[in-house]
Amino acid sequence: MRNRLAKVYSSSLLGIEAYLVEVEADITSGLPAFATVGLPEGAVREAKERVASAVKNSGYSFPRQKVTINLAPADIKKEGSAFDLPMAVGILAATGQLGREDFSEVVMVGELSLDGSVRPIPGVLPIALALKQNDNKVLLVPKENAAEAAMATGLPVYPISSLREAAGFLEGEQVLEPFSLDIHSVFEKALDYPLDFSEVKGQEAVKRSLEVAAAGSHNILLIGPPGSGKTMLSRRLPTILPPLTIEEALETTKIHSVAGQLEPGVPLLATRPFRSPHHTISDAGLIGGGTVPRPGEVSLAHHGVLFLDEMPEFKKDVLEVLRQPMEDGRVTISRAKISLTYPSQFQLVSAMNPCPCGFFGDPSGRCHCSPAEIQRYVSKISGPLLDRIDIHIEVPAVKFKELSTPDGAEPSSKIRERVSAARRLQTERFAKEKKIFANAHMQTRHLKKYCSITSAGQELLRAAMSKLGLSARAYDRILKVARTIADLEASPDVKESHLSEAIQYRTLDRNLWM
Repeated sequence: MRNRLAKVYSSSLLGIEAYLVEVEADITSGLPAFATVGLPEGAVREAKERVASAVKNSGYSFPRQKVTINLAPADIKKEGSAFDLPMAVGILAATGQLGREDFSEVVMVGELSLDGSVRPIPGVLPIALALKQNDNKVLLVPKENAAEAAMATGLPVYPISSLREAAGFLEGEQVLEPFSLDIHSVFEKALDYPLDFSEVKGQEAVKRSLEVAAAGSHNILLIGPPGSGKTMLSRRLPTILPPLTIEEALETTKIHSVAGQLEPGVPLLATRPFRSPHHTISDAGLIGGGTVPRPGEVSLAHHGVLFLDEMPEFKKDVLEVLRQPMEDGRVTISRAKISLTYPSQFQLVSAMNPCPCGFFGDPSGRCHCSPAEIQRYVSKISGPLLDRIDIHIEVPAVKFKELSTPDGAEPSSKIRERVSAARRLQTERFAKEKKIFANAHMQTRHLKKYCSITSAGQELLRAAMSKLGLSARAYDRILKVARTIADLEASPDVKESHLSEAIQYRTLDRNLWM
């Protein structure tokens, strides 16, 4: 067995972006030992046991000498089990069990089982998309990850099921066909909505408010007693949002791939994500965290909906961390040795009871909460967070007459057509603006430019603020929502009727309700 150095290539992740890693294997004389350097974390350090067993159980000899594996660049922490396969190949090449010496055009990732088979890993899509920019690279991936990697069209992707198969392919002894898929056909096949608004009976006013929220990407708060349909309605919001573009689908899928959230057999997310974390979630679970920060719920909801059910039950410090991602569309997580930024352009949908018992305002008169208890319950949602929610709508209990009607409601597809038409108007309107894609993203200077109203409209707003006790912060929100309502009607001007409807969507600003 000759002593030598071998170099193979792998890839790792920094946030949702991938970078190339050189895996150097050096075999030297000395007592048997296996050392991994280059800031390896838990799963990488444990690789020596998996690699040694996989090499021996695949019919090769594992060196009884000192084995040193270096992962370069050495100043970035390496996580995960994706380096198992390149480590094993490097050892085989360094010990002369592979005749090939040049691996410069091959990048390989994969976790090894003790029997030498290759297991799937998370984060393959961002690795493939990064390598797509390099014309002379091919990618070896676990067989189960091949469809995901093939979403990077134009990159040669070879599925590998075992270390023996990988060695045979690299030696030229085994011929493998590159795995390919038509990304457009995969996208169309995955474009399926299991829920539909046609299943919801009654609640026409609430469905209208959700249509407005979808058309302008407005955050919305649903207030109603238990069993009124808040959760059922919220879960159907993604079905009326404009369909994802291929670029948005790839970006969303990258985040889910990094987090290990992709379901088997689903290489691409074609529908907008809907995330509904439990109210016991921590701030790290919501925005992301860990020694090497991982994406949280706000990033997993990117280009989709983040639903917070029973919003006042969430810890106050957890709710407050939502403010930055809601404002910026991204979240930055800083640790002592690393700082990562994840995208988080989501639409917030939250639900709450009107009081601690949930029946304030119910005709049955079951509520016995005092005004102080109600005020304390509602005030769990801070003013700065409430400032970022444009629409507040009451969701009354559904009457028996509405439940028993045999007539079907309007399907999501019809509503989605109107929403998509309104979004197209906004895309044209904000074509020259930076970081504005919908009415909800407008700042004060944009309101003056795009939401001019008549003197009659100004008088209507003045009367509403004085008689209904609307707060000053409600003024801008009303203008944004009114602009969206006008877009749904394809009206270039914001009319009094649009303002009247928008005023109704500020429930928490009315002193009478409080």
